[in-house]
Amino acid sequence: MMSDVLVSRRGIFRAAAAALALDATGLIGQPAWAQQPQQVRWSAGREPAKTQAPANATDCHFHIYDSNLPIAPYASLKPPDASVDDYLGLRRRLGLTRGVVVLPSTYGTDNRDFLPFLTKLGKENTRMVGVVDTSVTDQELRQLHDAGMRAIRFNLSPAGATTLEMLEPLSRRVSELGWHCQIHMDADKIVEAQDLFLRIPGKLVFDHMAHVPQPQGVSSPVFALMRRLLDKGNSWVKLSGAYIDTQVGPPTYADSGAVVKAFLQAAPERMVWGSDWPHPGKPADQKPDDAQLFDLLTEWIGDASARHRVLVENPADLYDFPRG
Repeated sequence: MMSDVLVSRRGIFRAAAAALALDATGLIGQPAWAQQPQQVRWSAGREPAKTQAPANATDCHFHIYDSNLPIAPYASLKPPDASVDDYLGLRRRLGLTRGVVVLPSTYGTDNRDFLPFLTKLGKENTRMVGVVDTSVTDQELRQLHDAGMRAIRFNLSPAGATTLEMLEPLSRRVSELGWHCQIHMDADKIVEAQDLFLRIPGKLVFDHMAHVPQPQGVSSPVFALMRRLLDKGNSWVKLSGAYIDTQVGPPTYADSGAVVKAFLQAAPERMVWGSDWPHPGKPADQKPDDAQLFDLLTEWIGDASARHRVLVENPADLYDFPRG
C-alpha cells in the first residue's frame, strides 16, 4: 500500500513539473515535448537541443517540398517531400515557435500554390520569402504581402527564375512594402556583382553567411565585401548553413564558427539564424544534426541577451513579426 502511495505521489509531482514547463504560449524554458528524444525526417540525431530557445525564437530559413506542386521546367534541385508536419517536428525538437519558410527554386515563381503552407504552419508565427520576376504586378505584391510574404529571393546558384538584372528594379518596388531582397549566390559571384550590391538602397539579406569560403574565411574577398555592405547599414546575414562551406566539419564547424563570430562583431543587430532544413543540398545519409547546429549558437553567442537579439528581436524587425 505504501509503495502504491509513493508511486501515485511521484506521478503527481511529474505532472506538476510538466505543467510548470508550459505557460499560455507553450514555453517556459524547454517545453515538455522538447525534452524527449525524437526523430525528425531529414535531420540526423534524435536528442533535443541543449540550448534553451527563448519565447518567439525564429528559424529564419527552411523549406517545404511537396511532389503535388508543379516543378519549374528549369529546376535542377528536386528533393523528396519534406512536409509541414515533418518541419513542425523539427520546430518542437528545437523549441522554436516562429519561422520563415523560403520558396525553393524547385517551384520557380509559383508562390500561390505555396501560400497554403503558411496557414498550416500558423500564419501568426510564420512569414514567407517568395520568388517573383519583373512581370509581377503591384496588386499581386500587395496580395502576397497580405498573405504573409515579406521578401523575395534571388537564387542565382544555379540561375533559375530570376536574374541579377532584375535585382535593382525589384528592390525599389518591394522596398515600398517594407520587404527585402534575399541573395543566394556563390562567393565569387557576389564579389563580381559588388558594385550593384553597394548601390542598392533597399535591404539585402545574404543566405548562408554569403558562402564565405574556407580556409580563407575572414581573409576572403567576399568577407571584406560583406563588411563594407554591413557598414553601409542596409545588409543582413543569415547565420545558416554552417555545414555548407566548412572544411572542419561536425561537431564544431570551427571554421564556419569563426566567420559567424566575425559577422556578429561587425553588426549583431543585423544577424539572424536559420536551420536550412531539410538541407536539400545534402544526400539523405549526410543530413546534419539540427539540434547540434542550434546548440552552436551558445558557443558562438555566449551571452543570453545577445542570443535573444539574434533569435527574436532581429527577426521581428526583418520579417515584421509582432513585438513583445
